Amino acid sequence: MIKTRLIYGLTSIERENKIAAMLAPNSMNAVIIEGIANGHSKLVEIDQNDNLIIQRIAPGCPCCIGNLTMRVTLNRLLRKSPHHLYISLASNEHLPTIREFLQTAQYKDLLTLQEECNCDNSD
Repeated sequence: MIKTRLIYGLTSIERENKIAAMLAPNSMNAVIIEGIANGHSKLVEIDQNDNLIIQRIAPGCPCCIGNLTMRVTLNRLLRKSPHHLYISLASNEHLPTIREFLQTAQYKDLLTLQEECNCDNSD
């Protein structure tokens, strides 16, 4: 099972820095980031690592813009068998819908959802 964590709040750089601090050492880590990079983050600095795959999807809530992009991106990452998956979202507005999507029949036996990380509260 792939440990999956949703990270949301504040700016994309702050979310990416939070993810960089949370990465599991000596494990395959995958990251899906909502939006375009708006600066230099710690996550980008370690992007060259063979144990880290970073995929960006267009800005906008994955459940509102249609989950096709999210589904394709997620399926491609799952083929690489990461141990940990981090998904960066701009807000928590649609967390229940995104969690529900990640628990559909297609993913429920592959992903173990962990507690969300609210960067606004510095969890």
